[in-house]
Amino acid sequence: MLEVINDFLSGKVLIVLIVGLGSYFTIRSRFVQLRHFFHMFAVFRDSLRSSSGQLSSFQALMLSLAGRVGAGNIAGVGIAVTLGGPGAVFWMWVTALVGMSSSFFECSLGQLYKRCDSEGQFRGGPSYYIQHGLGHRGWGMVMAVLLLVTFGFAFNGLQSHAVTHSLNNAFGIDATYSGIGLAVLLGLVFIGGIKRIAAVADLLVPVKTLIYIAVTIYVIVLQFDHVPAMLATIVKSAFGLDQAFGGLIGSAIVMGVKRGVFANEAGLGSAPNVAAVAQVEHPVAQGVVQAFSVFLDTFVICTCTALLILLSGFYTPGFEGDGIALTQNSLAAVVGEWGRMFISVALALFVFTSILYNYYLGENSLRFILGENRKALIGYRALVLALILWGAVENLSTVFAFADITMTLLAFVNLIALALLFKVGMRILRDYDDQRKAGIKTPVFDSSKFADLDIDLKAWPANPSAPAPTTQPESQPHGAAQTQR
Repeated sequence: MLEVINDFLSGKVLIVLIVGLGSYFTIRSRFVQLRHFFHMFAVFRDSLRSSSGQLSSFQALMLSLAGRVGAGNIAGVGIAVTLGGPGAVFWMWVTALVGMSSSFFECSLGQLYKRCDSEGQFRGGPSYYIQHGLGHRGWGMVMAVLLLVTFGFAFNGLQSHAVTHSLNNAFGIDATYSGIGLAVLLGLVFIGGIKRIAAVADLLVPVKTLIYIAVTIYVIVLQFDHVPAMLATIVKSAFGLDQAFGGLIGSAIVMGVKRGVFANEAGLGSAPNVAAVAQVEHPVAQGVVQAFSVFLDTFVICTCTALLILLSGFYTPGFEGDGIALTQNSLAAVVGEWGRMFISVALALFVFTSILYNYYLGENSLRFILGENRKALIGYRALVLALILWGAVENLSTVFAFADITMTLLAFVNLIALALLFKVGMRILRDYDDQRKAGIKTPVFDSSKFADLDIDLKAWPANPSAPAPTTQPESQPHGAAQTQR
């Protein structure tokens, strides 16, 4: 029954929601994810560290990538290629391209409607913009419960299973021992809260990402003559033009979209939870940064895994096996046995930071549901660690099917909320664009221009000191700087 429901939701509903609404957001915003692509680097330069005691824009990006760059980038891509052929990679790219706009709007709205808690830290996410943007706390509670169940519990068990299985395959380490070690290390980080989680992510994410890319480049150099043909195969297979994979076009689309969403999480409502904790001058600035994280996750990391598999010669149509073993064996076929061990170590780093991210999503949801409840938070931490131990030694195929269903429901609730709040998203985007057109290098958000919205003035004070334009525009249409409502 779970498989039937999962096939319908993730094979039909999810494709329409992610690709359809993502395309709508892209066209209506005039391809915001491309227009502001290079501007993202200016945001990084201006905010590598926050001096206010809050997380910086860069740290929030690293925390977001900690979750996005996880088992889905290794095991998920392997599963997509196994079941959908090389063409699945192309549809992962398409999903990421339109998903960048969805991620932009959800993270901008997460920033706009964030709240300052009793400890002086920012908190936000879909539950917050559903309650304060749409005025529906009930739907916000539904979103919080789905996030808690999907990321806080189900995905953490799956990530634990993936890494312990990989370490056992490469090093012969008993899953029970590796599961205990993983739980102990994670528990030490959980205790420190969001700042310690962000500090660990700030250290590990750049290291794991750069090393993984470096190994992929090494493989590409060794197999450089085959790269153009392989890229052509990916595109042809996506449309059923390659004879070897002609019968997989349907599976290529379904697996590409499903695994693409699982890897980059665009539109699921997960990333806004961490995007909201950053200290930025304008909500749109963090939306731009988070859109880039989707690009980095799919176009860079997932493509690295796909090329490792497809250039190795190990993969053949009809391959049977799990995604982790496929990636391990593919790299080993090119560079030798150390490739199998490298994938296991890389996966361990990917999973460790991803579980930290998943844990925070659950904690944020729990705080939305119950408020500042210390006992509930301690109980949640204990349950997460217990599920990590359980996932290390048990077969979680049923849990995986259940998580796919709740993930699709997350996308459904979140994307409908984004569609209903799209006009608000466009308002703050126009405000940001108008300031940049006026020559203001770092646009500043003035909540007094949006007095009709339920905005926390502790997070977004009215009439902040605005920076002077860097250049004086020659002319400006009458009323261009006014905010449209």
